[in-house]
Amino acid sequence: MIKVSDITKCLEELAPLAYQETYDNSGLLCGDSEGEVVSALLCLDCTEEIIDEAIANGCNLVIAHHPLVFSGLKKLTGSTFVERTLIKAIQNHIAIYACHTNLDNVNHGVNQKIGEKLGLKDLKILAPKSGQLSKLVTFVPPTHLEQLRTSLFQLGAGHIGNYDSCSFSQEGTGTFKGNAQSNPFSGKPMQLSTEKELRLEVIYETLHEKKLIEGLKKNHPYEEPAFDCYPIANSHPGIGSGMIGSFSTAFSEIDFLTLLKDRLKAQSIRHTRLLSKPIKTVAFCGGSGRFLLNRAIACKADAFITADFKYHDFFDVEGQLLLADPGHFETEQFTPEIFYDTIRNKFPKFAIRLSKINTNPIQYF
Repeated sequence: MIKVSDITKCLEELAPLAYQETYDNSGLLCGDSEGEVVSALLCLDCTEEIIDEAIANGCNLVIAHHPLVFSGLKKLTGSTFVERTLIKAIQNHIAIYACHTNLDNVNHGVNQKIGEKLGLKDLKILAPKSGQLSKLVTFVPPTHLEQLRTSLFQLGAGHIGNYDSCSFSQEGTGTFKGNAQSNPFSGKPMQLSTEKELRLEVIYETLHEKKLIEGLKKNHPYEEPAFDCYPIANSHPGIGSGMIGSFSTAFSEIDFLTLLKDRLKAQSIRHTRLLSKPIKTVAFCGGSGRFLLNRAIACKADAFITADFKYHDFFDVEGQLLLADPGHFETEQFTPEIFYDTIRNKFPKFAIRLSKINTNPIQYF
């Protein structure tokens, strides 16, 4: 039996909920996490039509990019599409799960999918996040250094950017005196002892802190190991907003916009004035990426692709790059493919279905 929590855990291994923005509401929005799931419907937006599609196809889990419930609900009377969709899902025992800005912020999420669709190479996070990394420091006898260090690496410590197995050790001398109930690694209770020790430091993603501390206590030879955990200044190169990459060969601005319109299936693209410059390095952000404009300029991008730019925002570009806004839906429409590939890889026989409904609320005449 596959439970709802089995599927959501699979998605959260790719995009941990800890990586969502503070304003977001990703996660299980309704339904029993321990309930059996027979089939899942994957979509960008969860609407009444999507729930109808789920019912028609026997799907009892809907996985969407945008959270149906974004701000607090005070009533559930069916007066809005959010309330009606939620009521219909509950009445038909359909669980709803959202994977939103946490999927935006990971290396293999929404933005990498855009980069792949456009054929961009050498992709990397445009604005890496700080506050995501910490350092664990402990003290261990030399005889047990490798065993403890290896165990911490196996639990996920020691990774930074393109490097793993990262640690630091320094020799010193520790002192201790156990009470009558102690069982010291060396020396005797009630006697002051000295021990040659190594200070071991390993970097880790802060969200894994609880797991690492449990592993430290389990694998450390001391009855009461001392340790410190503290944040570090390094930004996390694999977590953050937007991406930047480059084409193998430069495009003219018209050819670039034509490619963008074709690959994103856009009916139109709003853009700033053409600068008569080739387009090779491109920054981009699925959804609303206005806040990344200055970062794209600082990274010397030739073009910046995102959505939801307002009229006056276009002036802020000041001719420093070509801004292209193909639309919110257009930049995120391929997100369900990420869900599909992630779940299919972990549960190859589980029934999953890509929605056939276009939920874009914006129409073009």
